[in-house]
Parts: sequence; C-alpha cells; structure tokens
Amino acid sequence: MTGKFDAQQAVTDRIIAAIEAGTPPWQKPWTGERGGAAFPMRACREPYRGINVILLWLEADAKGYTSPFWFTYRQAQEEGAQVRKGEKSCPVIKFGTFEVDKGDVATGDDGGPRQVMFTKLYNVFNADQIDGLPESYYRRPEPARDLGTEPDAELAAFFAATGAAIDTSDDPRAYYNPVTDRIHMPPVGTFLSAGAYYATLAHEATHWTGHGSRLDRIKKFADRTAYAFEELIAELGNVILCTHLGLTPDFEQSAAYVESWLKALKEDKRAIFRAAAEGQKAADLLIQLAGPEDKEAAA
Repeated sequence: MTGKFDAQQAVTDRIIAAIEAGTPPWQKPWTGERGGAAFPMRACREPYRGINVILLWLEADAKGYTSPFWFTYRQAQEEGAQVRKGEKSCPVIKFGTFEVDKGDVATGDDGGPRQVMFTKLYNVFNADQIDGLPESYYRRPEPARDLGTEPDAELAAFFAATGAAIDTSDDPRAYYNPVTDRIHMPPVGTFLSAGAYYATLAHEATHWTGHGSRLDRIKKFADRTAYAFEELIAELGNVILCTHLGLTPDFEQSAAYVESWLKALKEDKRAIFRAAAEGQKAADLLIQLAGPEDKEAAA
C-alpha cells in the first residue's frame, strides 16, 4: 500500500531538480521570440498566484506553450473545446479549509468545530493543448521588443510612482540599503538593455518592500542563511513583477545563493511556498503603490 501523496514535497522536489539541472523555472525567458513572459491565467481570466505561478511557468517552459491560459478538462468542454488526445495535464495546488468536530465523547469535552487547512492537487491543460477555444485564449508570436540602453518612460514612471528612493552613481553595484531605505542603481546606460536595467531594479524594489514601514520582512533575515532566503523571495517577487511589466527577469548568478536555496529547500519542503507567498506580496505592494493606471498598463 502506497503512502499518502505529499503535494508540497512533490512540488519542492520538482523545483530542486530544475535548479540542480541549471534550469530553474524562472531563470530563462521562456518566451524567446514569443513576445514576453506569459503570466499564468485561469480559464476565467483570473491570474494564478504564489507557487502555482512557478509550477505553470515550469510546465510552459518544458513544453513550449505560449498561451497564458490554463483549463481543467471540464472547463475546456464547457467552452465547446476539446483537449487533444494524448496531451498530459499539469498539476496545480488548491489551498483550502474544512471543518471538523473536535469534541471527545469519552471525556465529554465539546471542543466545537475547528477549521483545518488542506492542500490538494488538481490537473489543468494549457490552451495550446486544446482545440476549439475562442481565439482570445491563444497567444500568437509577436516581434521581439528591443528597448536598447535608453530609459523607458513608462517603466521609469512605474517605479517612481512606488515612492522608492532610487540613487544613481558610477558605483557599478545594484543594491538596496535597509539602513537608509534607499535603492542604488548604476546608470541605465551601463546596462546591455533598458529591460535588463528595469528587471534589476525590480529585484531591488522587491527587497525595498521588506522595510519595517512596509511589509516588515527584512529584520527577520539577520543571519546569512536567512538572508539567502530573503534573496529567494526577491527573485520570485522580481519574476512576478517583471512579467506584469513585460520584462525578462534578471537573476543573481551567484553559486552561493543557489547553494543556499537548495539547502533551504531540501531542509524544509515548505520553504518555496513561503518564498513564493512573500514574493507575491511584494509584487502586489509595488503594483498597488504605482497606482491603478500603472497596474492596468502592467497587467
């Protein structure tokens, strides 16, 4: 008899394997010539969140899907469409609660109902695996967008609207200083492209959200191991924000960070879930601070 399936462990094992193979799901621009990363969307056009974003990006990369939309088998049928024969589904995770009665008849203890958290997997298919959907669910190739090395007015306005203090100097480092609560960036002209500049800024802006006056996250990561976890949060927040802005995420290439991430993931199967949740909160805050107009433009 097989043991109970552990959804969190299965997800963590999959991501560890991707990192160890040198291809974490968020590290390369899966779009290639597809016109920008596709943020995973449910059939109802509601965006996925947290760990499911990472899972579906990983699947899209492996299979070359270009559509952002994912359907259950039944949802496809409800659209009058059909999943092609032989297509394999991708598991995503549903989080929820159910009520149980904690009363103990033997002791007469009527503890009353309790809410218990649960996770379970369900299967979805990308629109590219389905025939007969409305055209709006498919994503057609579009020309690559080359921003060059000049600032992009819309992206600059987005980050300015967040209220983050950004300093620029010839110092060839990009970083967030939690003591001064300021971001430092090298000049945009020193980057290979404006996209690379704003993707790097997105990473540092994610760190900025962790200040005590905002999401109050930075002070929790005082030691070296914990700080590496904060870097993972920044990477995931960066990747979520960048896809909203139509950018290819920029990533630290430090082997030390990757080693720390692997250690954290292997020691705690819930680490990637916590990091994804914190990264989502950071991206949400930046989009909220930028205002409704910027949010609509970035979605």
